[in-house]
This record gives sequence, structure tokens and C-alpha cells, in this order.
Amino acid sequence: MLAPGSTIGILGGGQLGRMLSVAAAQLGYQVHIYAPDHESVAAEVAAHHTQAAWDDEPRLAAFAAGCDAVTIEFENVPVDTVRFLSGHVAVRPGAQALEIAQDRLTEKNFVTGLGGRPAPFAAVPDRAALGAALAEIGAPAILKTLRMGYDGKGQARLATPADADAAWDGIDRHAAILEGFVTFAHEFSVILVRGIDGETRFWDSSVNVHEGGILATSSLPPPQIVRDQQDEARALMARIADDLDYVGVLTGEFFATADGPIFNEMAPRVHNSGHWTIEGAVTSQFENHIRAVAGLPLGSTATTALPVTMRNLIGADIGAVPALLADGACHVHHYGKTEVRAGRKLGHATWVGTTPA
Repeated sequence: MLAPGSTIGILGGGQLGRMLSVAAAQLGYQVHIYAPDHESVAAEVAAHHTQAAWDDEPRLAAFAAGCDAVTIEFENVPVDTVRFLSGHVAVRPGAQALEIAQDRLTEKNFVTGLGGRPAPFAAVPDRAALGAALAEIGAPAILKTLRMGYDGKGQARLATPADADAAWDGIDRHAAILEGFVTFAHEFSVILVRGIDGETRFWDSSVNVHEGGILATSSLPPPQIVRDQQDEARALMARIADDLDYVGVLTGEFFATADGPIFNEMAPRVHNSGHWTIEGAVTSQFENHIRAVAGLPLGSTATTALPVTMRNLIGADIGAVPALLADGACHVHHYGKTEVRAGRKLGHATWVGTTPA
């Protein structure tokens, strides 16, 4: 258990690191941000900041020496960086979770091995393999790069097999995975927190609506079909967390279908669809992640009031902040980013116990 005044290192300097830093400070911890980016919205609210490359071992060693534990704020931190740090300081979660989440084919096979049900999929290591994958999976389908890509990036849709060349060019001809389309009623999240001792708690599942491949809203309560499938999805995520001996917040995204929950992907970190927990749960995903990393008792994940709506402020949406602040029921979070561009998450707004005006 980390004593107050201890330092928690965070790999990554974005808004998730910013909100983790605030939660850590409220529990009496200092935070040290490590990221290669010159500008860091997380560093603005942290005690320490190291700007250095992910493979700069002398700087990584110095960073580790100044931390009592280290965690991550996004899943694309290089696995080798985490492995190096793990030789110097406790890193929670560890390299295995990152390694699985960073490769979509590895992730699908891992989840299938634990009894999960992803959408039909096939490996597409090169253009020649795409034709065979289409023959197996059929169309419409979606082609996703094996690595990287989020918020709709690194993906191309194929309405028919005739779209194969355009889709392959659309993902810059990287190794990929082809996924069959799933007919679903809703998309929903399962967000858990697992402590060092293995205790696991879940927040209520939100229904998520995406626009242009980017999460637009998360809301509660979910419709009955999601409530009916929540337990099965939770059981899978618990098996994943136990198999990985995971510590911290882990998120799974699912499709609610007529045949039960279909696994989409997992994120070994706090998640955009859990931002509502800051005001809408007894203990937020950010505080509970810090509690888990520090070895503290986990807090209650109970929802405080219904309904709950979280809306992302993307691009020019950030200009609505003054109007949102005039709504006495609205909680506004501005991430402190100065550049406004289309598709960039700049903040979010949450309503608890009421619907947005």
C-alpha cells in the first residue's frame, strides 16, 4: 500500500492522464507524467513531468527511480517500455495486457480462448489474403489494421468484395484483420476495476453512441436487452482480468445482439465511456484506478442517480462550454487543449439525475 506523499508515474500525457492525476492528488499522491510529446495536458496538473522518447532507457530509469508505482493512460505505450520499467518499479497493469490489446488478432484469439464471442474474423497479413478473408467472412465487412488506430482511424468498410482494393489502400496496406458486420441493438461497455488482491468491482454498463467512429454519448440506464446481457459480458471481462492478473481499470466494448453479447475490443485503461462515473458513481473510474495501483481498498462503484448522460465535446463542440455552464445540472470538463480541430476530443459534459436540456 502506497503511503500518502508517494509518487505514481503515468505513461502518457493526454486527458486520461490529466483526470488520473487529479484523482491521485485527491488521495494525497504526487504524479509524474512521462510522455514524448512536448505539450501535455496531464503534465499541467501533475507534480513532475519528463518529456522523453519511449526508448530512452536512461530517462526511463531515472523516471522509475522517482516513482513508487507506474501505470498507463493509453494502450499504445510500447510494450518494451513497460517491460524495461518493470525491472525497476511496479507497473500496473503489466506488459501482457498491453501486448494483447495492441494486436487485434492476438486479442480476438485470446478472448475466444476464454469463451468470449467476437464478430467473425480472419487475418489479412497482405493484399492476397484479403480475397480469401472475404470469401470466408463475406461482405459487408470492416478491415482494421492489426495495430494502432482508434476513434475510427485505421479502418475501412467494404460494402462488397469489389471494395477490396480501395479498403486495402485506405489502411495504407498494413497487416490487418477482417471483421464481419454484426447486427446489433446497442453498443455497451463493461468497465471493471481489479485490485492487487484480486477483488473485482463493476460499474453499471452505459449504452454508447458513436458518430463518425468517435464516441459521442454514453448514457444510463441501458435498455432491457443490455441489462439482460450485462452479466455474461461481465463474466467474460472478469475471466480476462483474472487470466492477466490485472490491476486497475479494464474496459470491454460489446454489441448487444439477439444471440447475446458479442465482444468488440478491450482497453487496458480508464475509458471514455466511463467518464460519467466522475459525477455519476460513488467512486469514479479514475479514483478506483489509482486506488488499485496504490494497493488501497476499492471504492463503491454504485451509480448515484439516474438517468446519466455523458456527451463528448469534439472539435468545435468545445465552443458550447459557456452555454453548458449556464445549465445548472451540467458538469463540464475542459481538457485544456488549445488546438481545436475536427475529431479531436476537447472535453466532455455530464448530466446526473436529469436529462440534458
